Amino acid sequence: MDTWGKVNELRKIAVVGAGPGGLASAMILASAGYDVHVFEKQSYVGGRNGHFSLGEYTFDIGPTFLSMPHIVEEIFQMAGRDVHDYMDLVELSPMYELQFDGKRVPMYHNREKMLQVIEEHFPGNEKGYDRFMSDTRKKMNALLPLLQTRHHRLKDYVSLRALKALPQLSLGKSVYDVLSDYFTDERLKIAFTFQAKYLGMSPWECPGAFSILSYMEHEYGVFHPIGGVNQLSKSMAAVTEEFGGKIHLGNGVSKFKLDGKKMTGLVLDSGEEFHADEVIINADFAQAMSHMLDDGVLKKYSKPKLDKKKYSCSTFMIYVGLDKLYDMPHHTILFAEDYQKNVNEMTKDLVLSDEPSIYIHNASVTDPTLAPEGHSAVYILAPVPNNYSEIDWDDKQETFKQLIYDELEKKTGFEEIRNHIVTEKILTPLQWQTEHFVHKGATFSLGHQLSQMMYFRPHNRFQELEHCWLVGGGTHPGSGLPTILESARITTGWIKEKEAQPS
Repeated sequence: MDTWGKVNELRKIAVVGAGPGGLASAMILASAGYDVHVFEKQSYVGGRNGHFSLGEYTFDIGPTFLSMPHIVEEIFQMAGRDVHDYMDLVELSPMYELQFDGKRVPMYHNREKMLQVIEEHFPGNEKGYDRFMSDTRKKMNALLPLLQTRHHRLKDYVSLRALKALPQLSLGKSVYDVLSDYFTDERLKIAFTFQAKYLGMSPWECPGAFSILSYMEHEYGVFHPIGGVNQLSKSMAAVTEEFGGKIHLGNGVSKFKLDGKKMTGLVLDSGEEFHADEVIINADFAQAMSHMLDDGVLKKYSKPKLDKKKYSCSTFMIYVGLDKLYDMPHHTILFAEDYQKNVNEMTKDLVLSDEPSIYIHNASVTDPTLAPEGHSAVYILAPVPNNYSEIDWDDKQETFKQLIYDELEKKTGFEEIRNHIVTEKILTPLQWQTEHFVHKGATFSLGHQLSQMMYFRPHNRFQELEHCWLVGGGTHPGSGLPTILESARITTGWIKEKEAQPS
């Protein structure tokens, strides 16, 4: 058996998974002089923030926009780099278009334009919008320190910082309840609560603190990097390598190497061993803990206990190359007529909806690099139950795909889309689990109930193993690109602090 780099004068860091959390960590630590090695099972960087091509058409796998670009800028500045040297960010206006009952409602970052939309479509709610933005700005200022700080001791909950933030957590209220304090029109409430789907949750169950999600979009705008959001991962990989970090693609990890409770390195799929001083896990948390450790090693996060956790929904994906460029917005969201029923079916009843809500990413109207001239690369997503539902996707895939196309052709400007298909790829929750190694296909990881947030989420410095660290959506502060980047900032800061003052 070959052994990788047992002796090195630099502190050796192994990163498991080249998703955005792992790459941000690698970039920061490589720039600080650590000997960083990233191991990625796939042949590309990014994980769910990666990309693939179908012929001449290019698609993001998962995330399709950037919000809060200043966080991306700050992460690159930590490595002494300017993100704008690596990515060309385009702000979208409108940010996206929502479709209710045949009505097309554009949503804007610009306050004046947004107030005009509200006056036209939801008259009488203009003051509510201004109140929401003003109140949530205060909420964001109180909550941000909680999201940017490690949570590893229960006493963190009675810290001055936490007590100051407590009134802003909207305890006992859902995101929908919070927005009901500002808006009277049901469609407008949905327009500011559907972002709970970014966490794979229902607006009627998602904790009220997450009303900051829609605020973040309206406060900071929504951006598209030319080439796709996958450019974020590619850029962080490039900076990592500039500082001497190594990214080993097609080189997955089969097992974590332990000495008692001390993480000492990795066993790779090839059978080779890699020794490391610290190991950062960016693989899907529940998947990694279920498959890369022997039974009995973990107590708090054993397989039976992981199965009892609450997980996000999944997504049914259609990636389609078309020989037509539709005159439709960059982002369109089509809401089911009974949106609450649709959400309950997805998160509680665990059945497929007869009328799904659908998100359409028509990025070729902004970005000509994704498809041949006059063509488009269109990404279609319908939130669906995760694999705890035991839906037989081999049986349901074709019927559900045709239902989605029916809805698009009947209700949106994507008329006769099936007549323009050049190439197509489907990704079901089953494939999220088997091909992308996402636990039960729950694409947004562990749920974000208050019982699974902050101290009660797996810690960035993993509680159960020494020299083991977590980044990504399954640890604090949670899912979504800005929070995943924050997880890398927390973890790398902690590692550097530990080096300076060994515990």
